[in-house]
Amino acid sequence: MMNVLGKIIRQPLGALGLLIILLWINIAVFAPLLAPPAEGQDPYMILRHTFSSLPTPPDEVAKFGTTEGGYDIYYGIIWGSRTALLVGLITVFFNSVVGILVGGISAYYGGVVDNIIMRIVDLFMSIPFLIAVIVMTTVLGKGLDKIIIALIIFGWPGYARIMRSEVLSVKKQEYILAARSMGASPARIFLFHILPNSIHPIIVLISLDIGWIALIAAAQSFMGIGSEPGFADWGQMLNFARSWISGMPGKPFYYWYTYTYPSIAIFTFALGWTLLGDTLRDVFDT
Repeated sequence: MMNVLGKIIRQPLGALGLLIILLWINIAVFAPLLAPPAEGQDPYMILRHTFSSLPTPPDEVAKFGTTEGGYDIYYGIIWGSRTALLVGLITVFFNSVVGILVGGISAYYGGVVDNIIMRIVDLFMSIPFLIAVIVMTTVLGKGLDKIIIALIIFGWPGYARIMRSEVLSVKKQEYILAARSMGASPARIFLFHILPNSIHPIIVLISLDIGWIALIAAAQSFMGIGSEPGFADWGQMLNFARSWISGMPGKPFYYWYTYTYPSIAIFTFALGWTLLGDTLRDVFDT
């Protein structure tokens, strides 16, 4: 683990990605200190200063300004980091676990088992991912938990395919045949011999997917079918800004703060995980 970390740090883009990720993790962890919620307020509901229909520019009270409805942009960015991390980490955890089990069992046993499982995987992968998630979220209703459920239902097949491909290659190795000839059980062979030597591509995919999942969740909130109104979500912040992107006559950037800060948050979060994933791929390939 330390060897992998050392290789990541020695690569400029990998170090940058890791630095960005650590920055957002720290912001999420210390959110109660960076943006204290009002007494008795649900911390994940964005702080409101007014109920005005017009955004207000940054000032001492609202560091990044407010959106329509008086929602504090700074507060939404800080607590939205927790939302992005929760959605990304929970989703990729369940997607990877299901994908590892499904793809691993399919490749390890082969034959009829492999054919049946992979046809199910093909069925899921034939459905356009983004459209399927949007439809499922619309059916389930608004809420962070609904977004996560939809992303898990349609997100695991990619992991299953990659895992299957790796296991098919690894299970032909001599040390696997030796373990089998010595009487090791299928479960032991899979857990202690096949899995550790097949997991590297899954780790890369996990890193790449966390940023991608956060983008999908933000896109749904931007379209108004994701989190509840007022919930600390970067996509929601952009949704509040959609009427003000064009500014006002003669001043196209008059309301720049309504969309600039949420956009920077989404961009850097996704960039950090992408850079880390690309670096991990290079590290594991060497």
